[in-house]
Amino acid sequence: MLEINAINQYYGGSHILRDVTLAAPVGECSVVLGRNGVGKTTLLKCLMGILPIKSGEILLDGKDISQMTPEQRVRAGLAYVPQGRDIFSTLTVEENILIGMAKFSQRKASKVPKHLYDIFPVLDEMKHRRGGDLSGGQQQQLAIARALASEPRVLVLDEPTEGIQPSIIKDIGRVIRSLANKGDMAIVLVEQFYEFAEELADNYTVLSRGQVVAQGAGVDMAKNNIQELVAI
Repeated sequence: MLEINAINQYYGGSHILRDVTLAAPVGECSVVLGRNGVGKTTLLKCLMGILPIKSGEILLDGKDISQMTPEQRVRAGLAYVPQGRDIFSTLTVEENILIGMAKFSQRKASKVPKHLYDIFPVLDEMKHRRGGDLSGGQQQQLAIARALASEPRVLVLDEPTEGIQPSIIKDIGRVIRSLANKGDMAIVLVEQFYEFAEELADNYTVLSRGQVVAQGAGVDMAKNNIQELVAI
């Protein structure tokens, strides 16, 4: 389980995250919503150690990881799919996935596990193609596969539907749901596309101006008019 307790983050003189607290239990998809510029991506960067926090704590299975480097957090079990995907365009699909296995022994990290290709069959068909030759949706699937290759306890996704065709959005939604249902990882999903978020959310957190303004169970999102809070 991942717990974020009262974290604060400043950028220049601005107070970007204000006492943000949320929990992401194993076996659930925890959705973070909010309009553009409210601190969602900053929160994920703090979670991954890309940005430092000023105060508060980040706990993974009860252990404070807030002083760890990004590499140490990956070794501890966090995996991050950033906005914009960040795949290596000159490497093949297979090489991109193997990079996600860098924390393992050389022997284990030399072969892509079959289950990753089962999750995303298109990547199996295109494993010898360069990452840059893939469509945006296929690159997003590749970025998720690369994150899963590290066998994470927490999968962190930053707006995975951005700029992607509807058919692949459905596929990605199915994958996220099945990963949560397997019950061996926590999923943190930052999402702008409300319908996608509502469909997947086991629990939700809404940010506004860097602070939590609503939290609850995913099934209550419609009843609590969450869409109005995040409408642009």
